[in-house]
Amino acid sequence: MSGDRPSPLVIERILRDRVGIWQQIVAERDLSALTGRMLASSAIALACYGAVLGAFHSPLMALTSALKLPLLFLVTLAICLPTLYLFNLVFGARLSVRQSLALVMVAITVTSMLAVAFAPISLFFLITAPDYGFFKLLNVAILALSALVGLRFLTGGMQVLNDHGLLAPTPVPAQAPAQVNAQAQAVPAAVPAGSVPAAAPAASESAEPVAVPAAATVDGSASNGAATVAQPPAHVPAQWSGQPAGASFPPGYSVPPGYPVPPGYPAAQRPWGTPPVRRGEPTQRPASMTLLYIWILLFGFVGTQLAWTLRPFFGDPGQDFAFFRSIDGNFYAEILRTIANL
Repeated sequence: MSGDRPSPLVIERILRDRVGIWQQIVAERDLSALTGRMLASSAIALACYGAVLGAFHSPLMALTSALKLPLLFLVTLAICLPTLYLFNLVFGARLSVRQSLALVMVAITVTSMLAVAFAPISLFFLITAPDYGFFKLLNVAILALSALVGLRFLTGGMQVLNDHGLLAPTPVPAQAPAQVNAQAQAVPAAVPAGSVPAAAPAASESAEPVAVPAAATVDGSASNGAATVAQPPAHVPAQWSGQPAGASFPPGYSVPPGYPVPPGYPAAQRPWGTPPVRRGEPTQRPASMTLLYIWILLFGFVGTQLAWTLRPFFGDPGQDFAFFRSIDGNFYAEILRTIANL
């Protein structure tokens, strides 16, 4: 499914055509419609799964959980999205608000749809093994697994944006040092100073023989006084054809094909015309990618605390119905206590 069709089941396109989704976000094409469909799909899926959670207590609890579970995800997104967007701006990324929102909505859509896919399993254990502690841990594990898969989509999308240069600041052309210019001007007239051919000519173009002086042969050894003629490869550009072998080249330029490599010349192993490679400098990921992982942790902490604030979602059968509980303890202490009571 390569086309973007107006269907609430946008999850089908996300799973089958994720490359098309990333390209649409990169091009910032029709993101409002895409985000709206993801929002509608996520809200419906989370409402259905929330109803399953609250069904353990009563139909009224199922109704309230169907309202609170979508609210949990969307409010968490509203709290954390400005942080992600501003961090990207601080470190030079060129993501717009709509691109950031669409990326996070892809993760939430995948999470919600995967969670609702587990709803029949949750209902099965609700009917066959109605234990409150087990049912609560089972659904927490389902939501955690679904969230991990959704976050994998988020990191994948950010990596695609990084490959398109949206997570790195616009590079500023470096100024050539004065000594480089001076050495470039010392190149013989056959080699224009500071110029590199844009593209090698076709192999059918002829190249003139290269005369190697008697004092400097290709292998660096002394000759018997007669000039040696070396035939360069056919793809050597015409402006290099008459250049004597062993001539000096500007620092930062590779030695053209067919010419001897000066001892210790660092550019010999690089493509012709590429800038010098600085050894010992590890490749670093953009700061925006590192901040993404920090933001994911922040999103998780905010989400779990908000879930604790909006509880109950399951509804303890030993207590009466309540739309909210008093805020005491925290989510992680409750999970540890539940595990200990099993």
